Amino acid sequence: MLTESQACERVHDIVDRARAAGADMSDAVFAADRSLSVSVRMGALEDVERSESEELGLRVFVGHRSASVSTSDLSTDALDALVERAIAMAREAPEDKWAGLAPQERLLHGSPPLLDLDDGANEAPEVLKLRALAAEEAARAVPGVTNSEGAGAGASRSVMAIATSHGFTGVYAQTSHGVSASVLAGSGGAMERDHAHHSARHAAMVDAPEAIGRLAGERAVARLDPVKVQSGAMPVIFDRRVSAGLVGHLLGAISGAAITRKTSFLLDCLGKQVFAKGVTICDDPHRPRGLRSRPFDGEGLPVLPIKLIDQGMLETWLLDSASARQLGLEPTGHAARGGAGAPGVAPSNLYMQPGSIPPETLVGEIERGILVTELIGQGVNSITGDYSRGAAGFLIENGEITRPVSEITIASNLKDMFLALTPANDLEFRFGINAPTLRIDGMTIAGA
Repeated sequence: MLTESQACERVHDIVDRARAAGADMSDAVFAADRSLSVSVRMGALEDVERSESEELGLRVFVGHRSASVSTSDLSTDALDALVERAIAMAREAPEDKWAGLAPQERLLHGSPPLLDLDDGANEAPEVLKLRALAAEEAARAVPGVTNSEGAGAGASRSVMAIATSHGFTGVYAQTSHGVSASVLAGSGGAMERDHAHHSARHAAMVDAPEAIGRLAGERAVARLDPVKVQSGAMPVIFDRRVSAGLVGHLLGAISGAAITRKTSFLLDCLGKQVFAKGVTICDDPHRPRGLRSRPFDGEGLPVLPIKLIDQGMLETWLLDSASARQLGLEPTGHAARGGAGAPGVAPSNLYMQPGSIPPETLVGEIERGILVTELIGQGVNSITGDYSRGAAGFLIENGEITRPVSEITIASNLKDMFLALTPANDLEFRFGINAPTLRIDGMTIAGA
């Protein structure tokens, strides 16, 4: 695996080759990754996987025409051919007056922030095996668990480098560690399945395997003997396991591509109230050891903490340079690059600020409702905001969480859901997108 300085040399070299071959502008991204994972089932080793990959992506501009190519063959001859092919493709591409590199005056200069994203990830297979075995053993030890789908542990390290022909070069490395377990409870046709997992940038930050396994087992047992639910309108509590998904639906609606194509249910809502007044949603790329932290975006622009929603008001779109030009705005530092293709947009560590009400209070005020712990399917219309998802969870009766429920559908419209949303005070930072427990009144429940 290449070092960070070698990765910088790779992107510098390909950009120089493109300039020499006749490109007016170009940028390049290099990504290298190595990973190791171990899986076990029923106390026995099931699989060990190790992978290493390197990919170099190049984007060239000839006037207002552009093309993107990528390769995993980093030999000199292959890179020469890659540059020639990219320029030939660009000359035949249609013109796009919005395409281009990020504004030169906006590029990140100086040292990037230190985010402590890399611990080396030099875990041995034996260590990962012990973690996976400990997680599964703890899950199977929960009374009521009858079978296992297995447990796993993994570690990976990646290096990302970006260079542009107009003066930016940046590189960073990051690691990831994780443990998971999935088990079944009950027997015959009444079996229920559930899981638990945790991942972090540093191995020392991952929850103990025993705690992860025990949680998986307890979740599976809690789902046994689900009851039917009568259809109707009622309050819904979104557990933290699934509440971040609602924040995720906001992202697609405020991305530059959705706005320029007019395919967003929030198209005319910039500067308007779209959430309840107590709701604030932030994006923080500088969170130390954050799962989505980054020192710069995919076009070489600096990244800063920002409020997307401030006390319910929509403050900004997520813009790369191309969509910003089309809208007559400035890029927001949310460009994201893969090996091939033009940049898209992606958030960093996105989270909804906690409210002031304990989740127990949100539940305790409900005479009859649903606590959702699992969502199924993709029934969200990004143009209209219509929302309809399969779900499972627990019945709330007279302020108490009682019996498990499954095979229900919850439905509403995201605009109405956002405005009716009440966040609890139990935010935890465990994923790339995080939200506290959420309550939404008046959703339609379709049950038996």
